[in-house]
Amino acid sequence: MQIQIVLICFYKVRKAAALHRGFFCIFADCNLKNMTINIITLGCSKNVVDSEVMAAQLHRNGHELYYESAQKSDVVIINTCSFIHDAREESVNEILQQIERKKRRQIKKLYVVGCLVQRNMAELQEALPEVDGFFTFAELPKLLESPDFQLLNTPDRMLSTPRHYAYLKISEGCDHQCSYCSIPLIRDRQISKPIPLLVEEAQRLADQGVKELMLIAQDLTYYGIDRSGKRELADLMDKLAQVNGIQWIRLHYAYPLNFPYEILEVMKQYPQYCRYLDIPFQHVSDDILQSMRRGGSSAYIYDLIARIRETIPGIALRTTLISGYPTETREQHKELVEFVRRNRFERLGVFAYSQEEDTPAYDLGDPIKASEKNKRVNEIMKLQEKISYEINQTRVGTTMKVLIDSEEPDCYIGRTEFDSPDVDNTVFIDKSQSLTVGEFYNVEITDAAEYDLFGNVMD
Repeated sequence: MQIQIVLICFYKVRKAAALHRGFFCIFADCNLKNMTINIITLGCSKNVVDSEVMAAQLHRNGHELYYESAQKSDVVIINTCSFIHDAREESVNEILQQIERKKRRQIKKLYVVGCLVQRNMAELQEALPEVDGFFTFAELPKLLESPDFQLLNTPDRMLSTPRHYAYLKISEGCDHQCSYCSIPLIRDRQISKPIPLLVEEAQRLADQGVKELMLIAQDLTYYGIDRSGKRELADLMDKLAQVNGIQWIRLHYAYPLNFPYEILEVMKQYPQYCRYLDIPFQHVSDDILQSMRRGGSSAYIYDLIARIRETIPGIALRTTLISGYPTETREQHKELVEFVRRNRFERLGVFAYSQEEDTPAYDLGDPIKASEKNKRVNEIMKLQEKISYEINQTRVGTTMKVLIDSEEPDCYIGRTEFDSPDVDNTVFIDKSQSLTVGEFYNVEITDAAEYDLFGNVMD
């Protein structure tokens, strides 16, 4: 089992884990007797939302929360990720680090939840007896002392992001059966959150000061099919545009096949919708798309991109690709490089293929050496760096609306509507003027690098 290999490796090698910056300290009453609890979140933005919902449940049970790192705490809860091998390594490494803290009596209790537990409960229990409890999604009510708790169908959140933006998870799970993907094994079939609950959640967030919403799911475009038999994303978008206080809304993780073009019309209708769309294509070779079980074809993908850009001029397209899929030949890699060259994506990420146990592609093996995968990834990213630089240069001399995310000692850092937090470009603004984090400003772009813009606030 891969998880056993990871555990053996990490008992020998301890590497620093990259933690999500949102992490909770909780002063507990009742059963926890005023203990401090840290919730450490690993993985994607969907895990961030899960942690925020768990924190809200703890707060509702009488616990007090704040967002500061504590060197000593009574209890640690780790929300893990298990999407690919590297994510499992990071999760296991964090568990081991917290076990060491427990041995040094810096914490009293350690609990582990989330995707890694969902997938590898038995192996974890056997290999890590120092952990006080492992909880799957279905078992979270036991940890949170709430027998009727439901992770998805609640509007309550305790934000770990800066207060001016938040993720809005509109569904859980995935009905697609992509050959390389472990998400259906972890999160099961798609369950869409009802529109009224999402609107209520969005309004609560707006009332707390949130100005930007990122819609997230394993697949946005199939939203509603499990509830009504039809795609309801456009209807949801229309309702969210009515929420008072939200100024930016952006869409993440739109599945390409059978793309619902009606959502583009909603984007055109409401200025709140950023000209931004995250649509992971993964590959463009017909043979690999078939092996990946993605559906569609190269011709379909090229046509889809053209139609999106024709409908929403100036839209920023973000995509992700997989390099080194087991059957990928050098010619198919070149085809992928040419795909990037021709379409000039504004935002792009590439992952080296990770062989995932129990997925349909697992039996294909992992014949491409890691060094060759990395070489292919680097070739694509080198091209993307050039494309991004050229696109950014066209911004110089223009004035752009920028949302300020943070204040640093020598500058402010913000984003345009074409940029999502943590994954996209940033705008650096000097401190000649006093700005407010969480506010919008018109910024004249004076310079540009490969992945950053530089500018000054207009008087």
